Amino acid sequence: MRFIVLLAAAVLTAPAMAQKETPVRFALDWRYEGPAAPYVVAIDKGYYKAEGLNVTIDTGSSSVEGINRVASGAYEVGFADINSLIKFRENQRNLPVKAVMMVYDTPAFSIVTLKKTGIRAPKDLEGRILGAPAADGAWAQWPIFVKANKIDAARVRVENIGFPVREPMLAQGKVDAITGFWFSSFMNLKASGVPQQDIVVLMMRDFGVDLYGNAIIANPEFMKFNPKAVSGFVRATIRGIQETIRNPESAIDSLIKRNPIANRDVELQRLKMALEKNIITPDVKKNGLGAVDAKRLDRSIDQIGLTIQFTNKPKASDIFTAQFLPPRAERLIK
Repeated sequence: MRFIVLLAAAVLTAPAMAQKETPVRFALDWRYEGPAAPYVVAIDKGYYKAEGLNVTIDTGSSSVEGINRVASGAYEVGFADINSLIKFRENQRNLPVKAVMMVYDTPAFSIVTLKKTGIRAPKDLEGRILGAPAADGAWAQWPIFVKANKIDAARVRVENIGFPVREPMLAQGKVDAITGFWFSSFMNLKASGVPQQDIVVLMMRDFGVDLYGNAIIANPEFMKFNPKAVSGFVRATIRGIQETIRNPESAIDSLIKRNPIANRDVELQRLKMALEKNIITPDVKKNGLGAVDAKRLDRSIDQIGLTIQFTNKPKASDIFTAQFLPPRAERLIK
């Protein structure tokens, strides 16, 4: 009889215990491609669950979209371009969404071209046709790139093209160069039949664009009323990145489960490219995943002033908070 009572109590309390998990809706910037692997790894390995979180992930259509999705309250957290967040926060009527963890210590912004164009340096773009989707995060940094490299922008013909036709137009010679996230454009060109050795990538950060890239952002109400959940999400995400670095092949298996039509080899290469150039940087090796240098972030805000007329220029502390990061020892790449 005592056993039956205990069993009944366990059955009744199990749903209550399950309800203690905090639901977290996470908005990605793009489709389930290689760089999204760490988040699904964190789900499959139980890292989010261990923090008391029930995380669901939705794909997105740009690195800007997630800001409005998080600001609206439709999502608690998102993966978005911190430079677009700076512009969003410049408007004091907008909610104080903040970045809580840096992911792309070096942004993926680039100019991508082909060897046959002869474009090897930024100034070579003069007299050429540049294809750029209006909503592209890399295109948004064009004024900074122009000034840093003394390009005569009047001599560059810019065509607003859609994301789906961007790489095909370059491959077909309809444009001479494109803006984009380097690992996506690189792999899309390969998929279009362009030999890898014929692809030329000019990383904007290598040419004077000293910005950060995509970060985890959080809704201000969620940060205020669920700080443990935010800390838990950040900690679990860092574990997901660390595990992905240790075993990218297994990480891609987790991704392909969500996107079975994707090419495994393509997404594995795309993931490794993002890890090598954008996530595992010298600063990250030294200081650990997730953090930013406030002085560098302030400098990037100054540079963004070339792309927007600030009326209420934000400070680094308005854009990023380190309060949810675990200690450095837990954030080091192992």
